[in-house]
Amino acid sequence: MFVRSLRTALHVWRTISLRSLTTSTKPYPYSQVAIIPPAPAGSPPAALRQGKGLMAYLRQTLPSTEKQKIISTLFSRSHPERIRPGSVLTVNLTHAPTTFSGVLISVRRRGPDTSFVLRNVVQRTGVEMQFFVNSPHVKEIVVVSRVGGSAANGKKKRKGLRRAKLFYLRDSPERMTAISAGVR
Repeated sequence: MFVRSLRTALHVWRTISLRSLTTSTKPYPYSQVAIIPPAPAGSPPAALRQGKGLMAYLRQTLPSTEKQKIISTLFSRSHPERIRPGSVLTVNLTHAPTTFSGVLISVRRRGPDTSFVLRNVVQRTGVEMQFFVNSPHVKEIVVVSRVGGSAANGKKKRKGLRRAKLFYLRDSPERMTAISAGVR
């Protein structure tokens, strides 16, 4: 008796589940719910209509020419005037604080989205600020001292610090003050 009722219950469950599978809603491509946005106003340049040069177009339109020059010289990987971690920079801003000086501890190179982090000790407290080169708040970047300059008698160039990220300066403020003072 119990087995027979279990079989009938199982049969009823199977038929209900099969019915729910057969009665389905409309598939997505034919759904009335999907809304297609209208095309944007204005026409893109001819190169973009052909599908070419999107990144070159963005590099020309996003940052200003001064910012492009800063990105391509100071924050390049291979330019001879590039700045390296350990250099001392001063950044002039449009808002408070209007200037911030510190040791460059890291550079993040991402084209127009390039950023860098400066660290300084203010009243025995370590302060770090991240600046985006393309930000409208950044007016000017002044290089106070570069790490690794050339020697006096035309000998070998003195190498700079041997790390790309100087996060170890967070733990040793005396090293950082020595770097910012130009003594190593």
